[in-house]
Amino acid sequence: MKFILLTAALFLAIAASLSVGGVSLSLSEFQQVIMAKADARLSTIVLEIRLPRSLLAVLVGAGVSAAGAAIQGLFRNPLADPALIGVSAGAALFAALFIVIGGSQGIAVLGMTGSAFLGGLIATWVVLLVGQRGGGLSTMLLAGIAINAIALSGVGLLSYLSSDLQLRSISVWALGSLNGANWMAVATALAIPILIGLLYLESRSLNVVTLGDEEAAHLGVSHEKLRVRIILLSALAVGIGVALTGVIAFLGLVVPHLIRMTLGSNHKIVLPGSALLGGLLLLVADTLARTVFAPAELPVGILTAFVGGPFFVFLILREQKGRLAL
Repeated sequence: MKFILLTAALFLAIAASLSVGGVSLSLSEFQQVIMAKADARLSTIVLEIRLPRSLLAVLVGAGVSAAGAAIQGLFRNPLADPALIGVSAGAALFAALFIVIGGSQGIAVLGMTGSAFLGGLIATWVVLLVGQRGGGLSTMLLAGIAINAIALSGVGLLSYLSSDLQLRSISVWALGSLNGANWMAVATALAIPILIGLLYLESRSLNVVTLGDEEAAHLGVSHEKLRVRIILLSALAVGIGVALTGVIAFLGLVVPHLIRMTLGSNHKIVLPGSALLGGLLLLVADTLARTVFAPAELPVGILTAFVGGPFFVFLILREQKGRLAL
């Protein structure tokens, strides 16, 4: 029942996002657009500008949130986030490289999206490599923190060396925005539902590893192999999203917790529930970002961080309270 409500809320949010903006549509005008009877101006606004943006928000939000749920299950840590595997920081570094020096170097052929995606995968590969040699999740966690620090210091250096225009581009990208959404971006993001489906196939294994490594081994689940699969699938899902929209803060941390608090901790429920709720929340955040201060537009990452930050503090306090109770 709750999944039906989430799905219905998602479709309502899509309809609302198509109707509101600099040019608001009445119900009759919206129906005309759907039935292909509206004038060219309204059809262009809805079908070429708002619809791809809304679909991209849903796909990216779903991918980041599902990846967050999988990472939290893998690390057995409710405070884990896809950023721990370095994908966001690596993407930010390569995006900054493209903005500052990409026009005169070989990286230019990749474009902004390709550069960011490549950076995310390289950072994740380094984290995974170090974690495998260290032999444990704690080593991988430390490697992720180190890679994040190195990549963000590189972004800081490039920001210092950039021109005013380049600095603004880096800042906007780092805060996340769906302003450049188009049908090509949506077509690229269609890989995300496939990756979510592959993550869902690991639901049983994620449920097993929450019992501990020894118990998982007795039940035939190899934690090391599962770790590689989950991290690679999560990196691909988040990497595609970050490459297309920039860094979306806290979504992969907050959404899985909301699902666990309402629907339980079974990953067969948490993963699809996180995907649905993540797509819904990012769509709502983007709709607010482009309408609240219209005609100006806020980076959507500001809104997700504004909500996610206090919720993160709440999670920390909740975890501390739980430990004291034990």
